[in-house]
Amino acid sequence: MNASTTPLDPPGVLPPDDALREELHNEVHARPSARIRLPVLIVFVAVLNEGVGREQECEHLRRLPGQDALTPEQLRGNFLRLRFEGYTLKWERHTEFTRYSIVQPLPEGTGLGSSDPALLDAIVTPPGWLREIPGRTVAAIKMVMLQAELPDQNPEAQAALMGPAQRWFGGRTVVASQLGGGHSWALTDFHLRPSGFERMLVITPPDTSETRAGRISQRLFEIETYRLMALRGLPVVKALAPVLAQAEAQLATITAQLENKSTSEQELLDQLVSLAARVERATAENTYRFGATRAYDAVVTQRIAELREKPIPGTQTIGEFMQRRLSPAMATVAASAQRLASLSERISRASALLRTRVDIVTEAQNQQLLAKLTRGQELQLQLQTTVEGLSIAAISYYVISLLLYLAKGAKAAGLAIHPEIAAGAMVPLVLWAVWRTTRRIHARLNKPSSPP
Repeated sequence: MNASTTPLDPPGVLPPDDALREELHNEVHARPSARIRLPVLIVFVAVLNEGVGREQECEHLRRLPGQDALTPEQLRGNFLRLRFEGYTLKWERHTEFTRYSIVQPLPEGTGLGSSDPALLDAIVTPPGWLREIPGRTVAAIKMVMLQAELPDQNPEAQAALMGPAQRWFGGRTVVASQLGGGHSWALTDFHLRPSGFERMLVITPPDTSETRAGRISQRLFEIETYRLMALRGLPVVKALAPVLAQAEAQLATITAQLENKSTSEQELLDQLVSLAARVERATAENTYRFGATRAYDAVVTQRIAELREKPIPGTQTIGEFMQRRLSPAMATVAASAQRLASLSERISRASALLRTRVDIVTEAQNQQLLAKLTRGQELQLQLQTTVEGLSIAAISYYVISLLLYLAKGAKAAGLAIHPEIAAGAMVPLVLWAVWRTTRRIHARLNKPSSPP
């Protein structure tokens, strides 16, 4: 074979692949960053996909121009990028939510010189397509990314750019950061408008690459999406707080009753079982949400660190805003999770105490029963001794009666013997013989068995 046609990496030189090797290996390429040519308008929507299958999402994507042949199999990789004339749409499915990102050219008159520009009128998807996305909206953002000459670290020059940027948000107070150590600016007001959308503005220098613009947008979208997903644990905690307070009060009452012995063990056990069941049900219902909240919060923290922020004079950075607003909520969720776990442990300790108390009462009852059994055995032994004495007398009586008949027979046979006198003389000997025989039988029965 010609060396030029020989494959560089011929197959068959390794053991057979694990069934998941290719899938796990390609996970690193599962959600690549978009290449975005500025200036653009990006419409981002994240919806909860509970109860929504890929078939429903595929059916909705088919409503886009030229997508009639789209199949659910094409959505198995949880990532799909559709290209249209003048815009692209990216679909991403996650465990709890699905994200849709529409990247389209920036409409005229919506750039940095405008004031609170209207952006919804320029959305390129068919009318009503966004509204009919299957699922429930958890995040919706309109992001404008444009290019401009960014000032250096001179506060006056930064303030000169900050003025029109703030007017773009309608004069609202904004949160702003220099990203990448000062490479670009990101601004948002975290304000939910009547349309249901938030707004973000990203200003980058003219030499920003398309891949870098894609990474910036992806990180900002992820920060806001995961922030909102992390906060889904807060309403759960608020609803759980009265349940925890009531359970803690009931446990304190049970513990007091356990201490002063004012309630029967069965009643205490019934109360503890009922309380443990309620706490276990609350744990089962909320453990996943608590774990998901921790995971989402960790992703937010990681993505903020990747921004490598620098402050803009007069504004909070995105990281500072998150720390002040998100951290207390996450601390509340963590404290409630710990409170629930601690309550479960305290119920277990109270159950152990009650079990110890029941064991002590049971042991005392067993001791009383054993004492009664011992007393009964003693009485039985005394009765047996009495009966045994009567048995010796009875056996002796029958033996002497036999001897009497024997003596009478001998007299009738011609022997010179007085039957009554002979029988009377044999009474002591018979009594001793019967008693001795009985003692030997007792000794043999009570003799300990010899080891084999």
